[in-house]
Amino acid sequence: MTATPDPALPAIRWLPRHWRRLPRRTVRLRLMVLYGWLFLLSGAGLLAITYALVSHQQGPFRIQRGFAGVAAPAGTPLHICTGNLGNSFPTPAQISKCVAYGRSVASQQHAAELNQLLTESGIALAIMTVASIGLGWLIAGRVLRPLRTITVAAQSISASSLNARLALAGPDDELKELGDTFDGLVARLEAAFGAQRQFVANASHELRTPLARQRTLIEVALADPQPSITALQAVCKRVLATGEQQERLIEALLTLARSQRGLDRREPIDLAAITAEVVLARRPAAELRGLKVATGLRPAAALGDARLTERLVANLVDNAVRHNVAHGVIEVTTGTWAAHAVLAVSSTGPLIPPDEVGRLFQPFQRGGGGRAGGRTGLGLGLSIVGAIAAAHGAWLQANALPGGGLGVQIGFPQAAYGAPPSGVQETAAPTLARGPAAAPAAVSQRTASGVPEGASGPR
Repeated sequence: MTATPDPALPAIRWLPRHWRRLPRRTVRLRLMVLYGWLFLLSGAGLLAITYALVSHQQGPFRIQRGFAGVAAPAGTPLHICTGNLGNSFPTPAQISKCVAYGRSVASQQHAAELNQLLTESGIALAIMTVASIGLGWLIAGRVLRPLRTITVAAQSISASSLNARLALAGPDDELKELGDTFDGLVARLEAAFGAQRQFVANASHELRTPLARQRTLIEVALADPQPSITALQAVCKRVLATGEQQERLIEALLTLARSQRGLDRREPIDLAAITAEVVLARRPAAELRGLKVATGLRPAAALGDARLTERLVANLVDNAVRHNVAHGVIEVTTGTWAAHAVLAVSSTGPLIPPDEVGRLFQPFQRGGGGRAGGRTGLGLGLSIVGAIAAAHGAWLQANALPGGGLGVQIGFPQAAYGAPPSGVQETAAPTLARGPAAAPAAVSQRTASGVPEGASGPR
């Protein structure tokens, strides 16, 4: 049974559903409509100007003796006055009547010409408007082709296919810049995912090692049929030591995660006082290793979190103590420079290749076999330093010193910008022992990431 349209309902309801659906308002459709409207408005304006100019032009006409109905040759005046005047001249009344009639004929002819001009120009404008809409559709599609490429690539990218790149070719315009920016974003995401996977793998390995050691110790103790109290105590002590190592590792991981999250609030802190407390607590361990600790703590008021800043200083000093040489030197200084509270920690030690300095600030990365201490550390100290510095918006510079060892400088935002705190004179930034010539040259140029130009920091 075929349904018949109800005359009371609008005719559009009886059209197929896909006919009634309006086209999606894509950028290409909007550009096409925009091109069409611009051409139509420009053509209409040109037509209006042409019509106005032509309408104000009135062709001259002359009166000559003769009779009506005689066609004038091309280029000669037209006879518009009638009558047989013979050899006499027309009277003034006849001339006035003839002039009025001529003007009427000329006005009618001019109006007909204007009407014809308007009609033909309107038809031409309509044809060219349709053509411009079609050309606008084609041009918009060609211009937006790179955007479709970017859209398809973005839809196909997942965590397992971050190695795909657009590599757009063509002129160096905004669309190519957008494609290059997209490629850079995907590259950074690939690096971040890779670092995350590597971090998870390293963390799993570091956590599995003490667990395996604990299990081995317990299994050995249980395998002894007649264990002594002394043997069981020794096993328990070793298990406790392994548990303490796990606690330090978990605490370091939590600190790293909290640092990477950023700061909830900032408050004025005394960087010199915090550094003095850390150095005082670590000095006995350094002297026990035969190390000399030199300090130059000038006032340095910074903005940040006191606990995280204390952890940053402690990690730098611990790293300097742990990875040093016999009878080595540790230098710790603070000061202010260029609206920043600067902390500098440098230490002697084995030679470090300059291209490996950045790697030391990555999680679970340790120095080569020549660095003292071997695998005594967790491999998270300097990575936590980099994360805390980034959370504070501080710049960080690390240098492999020429005679061996490592020098690190960190510039925190000052608590009070402009004039130094009351009673404090702005000092030169602390220098690194046997390191770069002076901090002013190092911090005078800063990159967009906040790290001094040429600096080698966490990546």
